[in-house]
Amino acid sequence: MKVDGLIKYLKAFNKAKVLVLGDVMMDHFIWGKVSRISPEAPVPVVNVTNETLLLGGAANVVNNITSLGGKAEICGVIGNDDMGRCFIKEIKSKGISEDGIFYDDRPTTVKTRIIAHSQQVVRFDREQKDEISIKTQNNIYEFINKRIKNIDVLTISDYAKGVITPVLMTDVLKLAKKNGVKVVVDPKVNHFNLYKGVTVITPNNLEASNASGVEIENETSLKRAGEILLNRLGCDALLITRGEHGMSLFENSGHITHIPTVAKDVYDVTGAGDTVVAALSLSMASGASIKEAAVIANYAAGIVVGIVGTAAVTKKELEMVLKGDSA
Repeated sequence: MKVDGLIKYLKAFNKAKVLVLGDVMMDHFIWGKVSRISPEAPVPVVNVTNETLLLGGAANVVNNITSLGGKAEICGVIGNDDMGRCFIKEIKSKGISEDGIFYDDRPTTVKTRIIAHSQQVVRFDREQKDEISIKTQNNIYEFINKRIKNIDVLTISDYAKGVITPVLMTDVLKLAKKNGVKVVVDPKVNHFNLYKGVTVITPNNLEASNASGVEIENETSLKRAGEILLNRLGCDALLITRGEHGMSLFENSGHITHIPTVAKDVYDVTGAGDTVVAALSLSMASGASIKEAAVIANYAAGIVVGIVGTAAVTKKELEMVLKGDSA
């Protein structure tokens, strides 16, 4: 596939419309330096130099879409707390509508990572994983029902924090099918069966291994795992993200495409899956085939893993790497 032929889709990003449903959260980074080990326990003492709060989870998918020049709406759940208010302030600052954000009786999900010398020392999470209330599920359904005719792609960003429920998914996927809207899913293993018949699903290597029951060790086991999942789910395509080995795309036509990584340096994989599903969704919404969209997503991921912390790829950065490889 000629890389320069993909640039035309980037030019159409500003006309594409994507709605992202899933588990929104805040990514909290504490940055510092380590110069000694604690006398109290064999752990490093981090001298804090800075703190940042960034959009995470499904909200990071939207952040990547808007950074790439696309139009995106977010639908998810937060708590009535300080982090929830911080979340609303952050999405507003990026020009993202809060209309699809609903409050539920739970804390806003926060992942805190302590980073020292470009290395993650520890992560701790504040979250509640129980299913959101029936009332909130109904609110989400009604929101999507009002928007479904005006979007090109519905993206599900599933972090298994309670927003994605069997009832909600059954109703939402029926809605998407009825209106001819493509569905892209970044799944969690325990929810795989909720996504039968979607357009494309994007598990990572470990998720694909666990869901298929096949330990992926080589090309033979990879092919077997991919075929099992594709047959079980009945999707148009399955895109397995494989870290330093790139991606493998299984299509229901029987075609298998291995896409080698283009990352030059890998410093941090935080949020890389969000970038992949964002670029994939936006490219498909812009007219790219699943295979073309997967190649574009691979380039986007190659950029973001070279940045420490949750990051969003810009359209300019993506265009530059595509032009660089087409030269």
